[in-house]
Amino acid sequence: MFLSVCPLLIPKLRAQNQVLKKGVFDEQASSMSLKEQVKQREQSLRKVEQEMDSLTFRNQQLAKRVELLQEELAASEAKGKKTKQSQNVFDEDLRKKIQENEQLHIKFYEADEQHRQQEALLKARLEELEREREQHLAVVSSLTSKYMDTIERLQNDKARLEVRSQTLEREARDCRVRTEECQQQLRRCQSELDRQLKQSSSVIQEKLKARDVAGQALVFLQDLVAALLNFHSYTEQRVHIYPLDSSIEPISPLNQKFSQYLHENAAFVRPLEDGLVQLHQSITEDTVTVLETVGKLKDFAGHFTAYSHFLKKILPYQLKSLEEECGASLCTSSLTSKNQELQSDIKRITSPTGFSYCGLNPSLLPVSVEMSKHYSQKASLEQELPTVTQKLRTTNECLLASLGSLTNSTGKIATFFSNNLDFFTSSTGYGPRGGAGGINPLQAESMLGNKKRACEYMQAIRKTRPESVPYTESLMNRRVLTSSTESREGLTQQVVASQEKIARLEQEKEHWLLEAQLGGVRLEKESQRIQELEAQLSSAQGGGSPALTSLEDGDIGMLTTTPTNEEVGDGDFREKLIKAHYMARVGELTTQLQISDSKAVNFHAECRALAKRLAIAEKSRETLAEEVKLANQNITRLQDELATTKRSYEDQLSMMSDHLCVMNETLSKQREEIDTLKLGSKRSSGKLLLVKKQKQKNI
Repeated sequence: MFLSVCPLLIPKLRAQNQVLKKGVFDEQASSMSLKEQVKQREQSLRKVEQEMDSLTFRNQQLAKRVELLQEELAASEAKGKKTKQSQNVFDEDLRKKIQENEQLHIKFYEADEQHRQQEALLKARLEELEREREQHLAVVSSLTSKYMDTIERLQNDKARLEVRSQTLEREARDCRVRTEECQQQLRRCQSELDRQLKQSSSVIQEKLKARDVAGQALVFLQDLVAALLNFHSYTEQRVHIYPLDSSIEPISPLNQKFSQYLHENAAFVRPLEDGLVQLHQSITEDTVTVLETVGKLKDFAGHFTAYSHFLKKILPYQLKSLEEECGASLCTSSLTSKNQELQSDIKRITSPTGFSYCGLNPSLLPVSVEMSKHYSQKASLEQELPTVTQKLRTTNECLLASLGSLTNSTGKIATFFSNNLDFFTSSTGYGPRGGAGGINPLQAESMLGNKKRACEYMQAIRKTRPESVPYTESLMNRRVLTSSTESREGLTQQVVASQEKIARLEQEKEHWLLEAQLGGVRLEKESQRIQELEAQLSSAQGGGSPALTSLEDGDIGMLTTTPTNEEVGDGDFREKLIKAHYMARVGELTTQLQISDSKAVNFHAECRALAKRLAIAEKSRETLAEEVKLANQNITRLQDELATTKRSYEDQLSMMSDHLCVMNETLSKQREEIDTLKLGSKRSSGKLLLVKKQKQKNI
């Protein structure tokens, strides 16, 4: 059912995936446009804030100027020495400043109101977009979880199908083992012909290398290890099935212990293959290979000895297990005799001269053949028992296959040792150049090693060194490059901040210069006034009472001369004030220019940051496109695998259906034969009864 639904689900998932991708891309585009709008609004907001700051600063200057003028006006009114003309000038200037201040307040209020309205609109728009984004993200997360569940289910189905395919592969392997049994005679003939060819060609025998021999031994040992692993595993499986099924009732403690030991067989069998692989890898063309120089041979011999001890350890449990099978209620005498023959075969294999010398003992191959034959006869007898199960039959077939493979492997190993016995027993002599005596193989090994190291050293000396930058200098250059790359943005920000600080300090400098000029003007006025008072005081003290009368009489003249001097001083003061006003205006223009420069630098930094973000977004888009491509490739691959597994399963189901049809036909034939036999037996019994009745009547 799942196989029929999968092709329908995949187009739907693809269509939904395309819709989801399109929605995600649209949301990303809308979010990017909104971010751009927010940035523009922020830039306009910063511009308005800067204008507002400049207006505030100008307002403060004007307020200070008004306060100064008011103080001077109050001082002039208190003393009563200011003329009407100067008062009018101050009033006119004050009125202009008040009007200018009022206009600035109006502009500031309008700009503030406009900024608040824009900010409220942008906040409302931003909240609405955030809600839409959350809704879209919720939809995306739900669809993603749904697709992840679907993908996980498909992966689980794929794993289940892979397990099924592995079981079918194992069955195919078993079938290949059976075919190898059928081709065993052909292989024996081929091995005999190879042996005769090796015996006849002495030149080839002299040029055989130890690595080739080790490679052949590795291939044979790998077959032997596979056969031993299968034999021990299927023996463990049989212990749990017969004579008692562990799934129905517990097995005996003896079989439990035997099963536990058999479960540990891989720890003793696998090191055989690993040790021989290491031995094969240690043999190279540059080394002198004899029994004394092969160091890994000792490790392999240790692993082989450990496996021999393992066989001796499980031997009594195996014999007792066979005795327990003989003691079963359904065990016949023929089955007991086969078990006894198997016991003798197992004893002969695990004897000190048996498996431990599998290559040199010529009687091991017949023993393994007899053991396979006896076990085959035992399995055929067990199949005739009424309580035999399908699980036991399958296990017996697997055991027979593993025994056949084991017999084949032992035959190959025996042939291998017999063919290479001369090579193993031959002695090779090594001697110095021009000398008659020989040296030890270990010395030859060390000589070859020293020669190899000397050649490598001479090649290293003759090799010219390429020109390169010193390591310390390259490290310093790398640090400088990394630090400059990392701190470029920080330095840009520091430059912008420094320029803003310089502009602020320039404004403060202009302010304090104006204050200093005003203070100087006040000081000059006060000094002139003090000098005039001192002159009047000295003249009053020198003239006496007539001077007083003359002063009283000349009040009008003094009043006419004093305003003339004050008018001259007021004109100078007015010129100085106008000059200070223009200087302040120049300072304002300078600050505005500096602010515009800082804004330009800031905008440049923002543009660079946006360019970097755009490059990062392009890279992320490329990576996402590659991921989507890989995902599509994986989907197509999974579809192909699903199609292949579907075809294989259909073929297997058709084969199984054909097999079931054949089995049903055979069962129907057997039932018909049984029915005919029953009818024949009934007829014969009826005839016998009739004959007996006739005899009784005759009597």
